[in-house]
Amino acid sequence: MTDLALWALFLAIGLGTFALRVSFIQAYGRLRIPPILNRALAYVPASVLAALVLPAVIYPTAGAEFDLGNERLLAAAAAALVAWMSRSILLTLVTGMGVLWLQQALV
Repeated sequence: MTDLALWALFLAIGLGTFALRVSFIQAYGRLRIPPILNRALAYVPASVLAALVLPAVIYPTAGAEFDLGNERLLAAAAAALVAWMSRSILLTLVTGMGVLWLQQALV
């Protein structure tokens, strides 16, 4: 594959991705979304964040196996408890990172 063909492929994929995303943004104002779907869409950001964070917590390195001695599990559990009790994003982040850094400093 030539360089020109490769760049044309990148451009085509980028334009396709952009068109797909813009179509949803443009259609959102024109289409009437049922209330049940609108309520369900409120949970999308939290579920995407969980899908991104959970694998990094459970398997910290590529090819790693699940280990209860993983320091990230305790930090995530502490952060989840603080999030549940306080509903504060900042306090949750500070707690999770603080517990993780404290464990790494003690090892």
